[in-house]
Amino acid sequence: MAGNPYYSGPPSDHFDGTHFFNPEGAAPRSFSDLLKWQLGRGRAKWPAFWPSPFEPVRPAERLDGNRLRVTMVGHATLLLQMAGLNILTDPVWSARASPFSSLGPKRVNPPGIRIEDLPPIDLILLSHNHYDHLDGATLAWLKAKHDPLVVTPLGNDAIIRRYAPGMRIETGDWGDRLEMAGGCAVHFELAHHWSARGTRDRRMALWSAFVIATPAGNIYHIGDTGFHAGRNYRAAAQRHGGFRLAILPIGAYEPRWFMKAQHQNPQEAVEGMQLANAAYAAGHHWGTFHLTNEPIAEPSDRLREALDTAGLARDRFRALRPGEVWDVPEPRGLCD
Repeated sequence: MAGNPYYSGPPSDHFDGTHFFNPEGAAPRSFSDLLKWQLGRGRAKWPAFWPSPFEPVRPAERLDGNRLRVTMVGHATLLLQMAGLNILTDPVWSARASPFSSLGPKRVNPPGIRIEDLPPIDLILLSHNHYDHLDGATLAWLKAKHDPLVVTPLGNDAIIRRYAPGMRIETGDWGDRLEMAGGCAVHFELAHHWSARGTRDRRMALWSAFVIATPAGNIYHIGDTGFHAGRNYRAAAQRHGGFRLAILPIGAYEPRWFMKAQHQNPQEAVEGMQLANAAYAAGHHWGTFHLTNEPIAEPSDRLREALDTAGLARDRFRALRPGEVWDVPEPRGLCD
């Protein structure tokens, strides 16, 4: 593969003209390290089916005022409803997070919302191009039924259009801002991660977190990230002041020698919540696709332990299960 097939632009502090990278950060592990991990021991066995205690829900059509509702679909896919907007994050309804229909990580619980029961979708936030976040079949269906706007970092538009020609897409770089309806805006924020759809396009499309500025409060959403000594959390708090809600990954973190730079663990997520000055947090990226070594329920258990250690109430940071609906309170009198 000559050059970059997704994006062409001037070099910057995180783009060398062909590849994106994490400033002062770590590159993804090598193929030999991947083999060492995959051929090694320590991978916990997951059940073939791990049903959620919550039934699939049919969401309200819209919410207004100061209400903020989060509905967990599964893994990194959530429905956010506020200020009259319906937003999906990294939508994946396929049975596998994989380029193959019969190979790769398989969903162990059904989506918390049936795709045909979705309310009108206005906006999709797509954080990066890994298969557990960018699902071509789901995007094509959403294009045909809802025609939403997709907001995604640089280069991912070229990938999305392969699956959903004609999809409305806005791309951005870290630090960019897009104005939305209803007095809302989306900011592209740093995340410490990487990208690839195959073996020859590593780091050729950008990854990012997002801040959604709304009349109901600021929301900080991260699809995937390593903790990166908390640098990006501090920067987000400095730039935006704080958040009513942070949506943070808490799974896919073992073994640490391989995953640490790219996937934070629950203890780091709790520290990130505090550094970002978030009143509440929703934990995702766990319990749906078996990607890494930890047992299926461990992220939730370790999240509770980390909250107890930090002296934070457990109801401030919830590890969401498919079908779970959370009406996020307005922050009043909380302190860290």
